[in-house]
Amino acid sequence: MATPHLFSSAEAAAVLWQALKLSPLLALLCVLLLAELRRAPVPTSGSGPPTYPVIGCLISFYRNRRRLLDWYTELIADSRTGTIVVDRLGATRTIVTTNLENVEYILKTRFGNFPKGRPFTDILGDFLGKGIFNADGDLWRSQRKLACHQFSVRSLRNYTIGTLRDGVQTKLMPVLERLAEENRVIDLQELLTRFAFDMICKFSLGVDHGSIDPALPVSTVIRAFDSSSMICALRGAAPLFLIWKVKRWAQVGSEKRLSNSVCEVHQYVNSIIDERASKMKMEKTGTPDDLGELDLLSRMLLNGHDKDVIRDMVISFVMAGRDTTSAAMTWLLWAVSQNPKAEAELVSEIVDFKESELNYDSIKELRFLEACLLEAMRLYPPVAWDSKHAIQDDLLPDGTLVRSGDRVTYFPYGMGRMETLWGKDRLEFKPDRWFVELDGGRGVLKKVCPYRYPVFQAGPRDCIGKEMAFVQMKYVVASILRHYEIKPVRRGKPVFVPLLTAHMAGGSPVRICKRKD
Repeated sequence: MATPHLFSSAEAAAVLWQALKLSPLLALLCVLLLAELRRAPVPTSGSGPPTYPVIGCLISFYRNRRRLLDWYTELIADSRTGTIVVDRLGATRTIVTTNLENVEYILKTRFGNFPKGRPFTDILGDFLGKGIFNADGDLWRSQRKLACHQFSVRSLRNYTIGTLRDGVQTKLMPVLERLAEENRVIDLQELLTRFAFDMICKFSLGVDHGSIDPALPVSTVIRAFDSSSMICALRGAAPLFLIWKVKRWAQVGSEKRLSNSVCEVHQYVNSIIDERASKMKMEKTGTPDDLGELDLLSRMLLNGHDKDVIRDMVISFVMAGRDTTSAAMTWLLWAVSQNPKAEAELVSEIVDFKESELNYDSIKELRFLEACLLEAMRLYPPVAWDSKHAIQDDLLPDGTLVRSGDRVTYFPYGMGRMETLWGKDRLEFKPDRWFVELDGGRGVLKKVCPYRYPVFQAGPRDCIGKEMAFVQMKYVVASILRHYEIKPVRRGKPVFVPLLTAHMAGGSPVRICKRKD
């Protein structure tokens, strides 16, 4: 039997009127309280959380604010279409989907109607500015065209046998050797993040940051990157967007810290830009038609881009190149450590290669390693969700109405947990699911629809650094597991935290142990 309402409509209206005469804020609080007490959700235009008049699903959102990923996943799993509508006071109406037809429609079919959009670029604008990952239209196209040159096969071959090999052999492996001898607990997530930061700085800026050794304190610029990333991510998850905007206007709290951190990052990158520009001017380096194997920064300078655009693009690449690969490797090494059978097969595959033979071409033969990476990123995607904003009213393939200005989110984390997409064993780490089964054993790796597995996005904005990411991750993981065992010391499953990119809450404490022959 339905629970009777504690207040009649007339009584509720009277309470709100009295509260409104005293304070608009008090009236808002009364709305929240009355809606909670009445607990009478109104019908929504699609599947989603309980929704009330005026405040929408704000109460449910607030209750689940610390577990949004799993909350959305649960709601979507109960949805007939694989899509939910989240409509709450103080935020843009949001459509969250794991429906692969919707994902293809958003990222490809109607690409022009679903740009990043002003609400998204506002959240990241103070940090990423107009960089490629926070830009739309012609500015995005021009940056992408230029960046594509940096990821040519020739560039990646040179990167693998030059920067990457040198970084692994002369920086990463000596550190691991010392840690194994000391037998002390270290944060593997931090170590891999430091290493990835060094590599992307060398690749995109042409500078050696030298930050990998955990015996050294974390540099102020790395802390500034971390702080900027975290605060911008918290903006996107805020129950009321108005709060962070007011804090930014008043320059207090987290927004004050963000301003200081962004200033630190800008000063670091600007100093490198100025130094490089001065050096290139003195040496009269190249022309836009004769770029050779220059790093991204030099290419942009030679193409005459505005300094602020160069700075923003470099910051975007450093963030993406640092956080996504380090997150994926951290989760992979944890997952493998929990699956002895998979680890044994992976190590067996790796040791069949001579270490000196690891290069851009041979590393592609490490198929089981690639399957393990794909499986780890299915369960723990480096980017858990990504949003676009509709320019015009639209209708998704599953029948969900999209209004102009709506936020439309495709949801890789949830997609990796949908039984309809991955079967009943979807929550298990099973690298074999990535192979075509042939008579007599395992075949080649499957080619999976990118809209079913949008870990690297898909369509016109698919990740141009995907191949580089795989090369780096496979090279680093192969080098580590050839010589060392990674033994987590924390009991239980780590908590997946979706900042701008995925992290393990509290890091990944492990011991590095020399692998026995």
